[in-house]
Amino acid sequence: MSFLDIFKKPYPRENAGEVESLIEELVRIGIQDDYLSEHPGRGFNGQCRHIRARAIGSQLQQIGGNDLMSWAYRKVRKQAGKMLASHLEYAWKDIGDWQP
Repeated sequence: MSFLDIFKKPYPRENAGEVESLIEELVRIGIQDDYLSEHPGRGFNGQCRHIRARAIGSQLQQIGGNDLMSWAYRKVRKQAGKMLASHLEYAWKDIGDWQP
C-alpha cells in the first residue's frame, strides 16, 4: 500500500454521490432511531435490527463489498460514536461477508 492509498475511497467514482448519501442516511438513522431495538416492529425486523440500515448495508456491499462496508462503519463510528457503531456492527450481521 502506498501513501496515496490512504486517501483512496473504496468505491468507484461514479458511485460517489450515492455512497455519500447512503452514509449520511446511515448516520442519521443511528442518531435518531439507533440500529437496534428491544422489540421488533416500527422499522425493526424480527431480530430487532433496523430494516433500512440493513438495506443500506446491502447496497454498500453490492457497490464495494466488505471494504466499502468497513469504510462506512468507520465513518459512522467517527460521526455517531462507538456505542452506535457497535450496534451497527450487529445490525449488519449476515450481510455479505461483513466484518468490521
